[in-house]
Amino acid sequence: MTSDVNKQKYMRVEPFGIGDYVHVYNRGNRKQEIVRSEQDSWRFMQALRFFNDSHSSTNILRQIQNPLLTSDVNSADTVFRLGWPKDWPEKDPLVIILCYCLSPNHFHLLLREIREGGISKFMQKMGNGYTKYFNIKYDEVGRVFQGAYKGKTIGSDQIYLEYLSVYIQVKNVLELFPGGIREAKNNINKAMQFLEEFPFSSCPDFFGVRKSLIIDKDVLGEIFPIPNDYREFVVNLIQSGDLDHETIEKYIIEE
Repeated sequence: MTSDVNKQKYMRVEPFGIGDYVHVYNRGNRKQEIVRSEQDSWRFMQALRFFNDSHSSTNILRQIQNPLLTSDVNSADTVFRLGWPKDWPEKDPLVIILCYCLSPNHFHLLLREIREGGISKFMQKMGNGYTKYFNIKYDEVGRVFQGAYKGKTIGSDQIYLEYLSVYIQVKNVLELFPGGIREAKNNINKAMQFLEEFPFSSCPDFFGVRKSLIIDKDVLGEIFPIPNDYREFVVNLIQSGDLDHETIEKYIIEE
């Protein structure tokens, strides 16, 4: 009974099974910020990488501040460059993370269920671990996120996955672009540079300018084996206006 209650606490999604793709979303409690600084954002990125493991505990983020791993909690090293710590058990992923985006008050993930209960366990660890860090740092108590995460089951629809990846890691980032998505259409080169340089989404990985240790492109890597293919797909959506139209809007999870 207890495990069922805990599972429901961290899961508010459509039914899914092993092999299914799930769009996961959550935002700050009362729409408040979940990251207040660049340090918080890197901490969230570290959580994405290191909590995706069946062995790790909620204390794991304390361990990765060890000088042998990184001397600066703001550093991208633990996300993009350093290998798996040698004194830890071999990594045993709970989920496949295909793409992601972290915004100031919410996040989006595209996950694949690869073991029974993997997504639920991963999101539980993410929620508990990051909330503990946030409340200690800011001397607060209570929720950081607005209750259980929301999730939409995608199955394996290729077209849906293509457009969903753009919604997650392009549209959400360009909403932070000066002037928003409409201005991005008028300044496509600057918009693409903004996407390349935004560190808290997986878009730079799909553009081929970075190699994250967080994601596994999985089926999206088969659909877009060449980074320029994905870049052209994104440019076409921006220039056509579809990025700010119902073509993309239908992939939004109702809040």
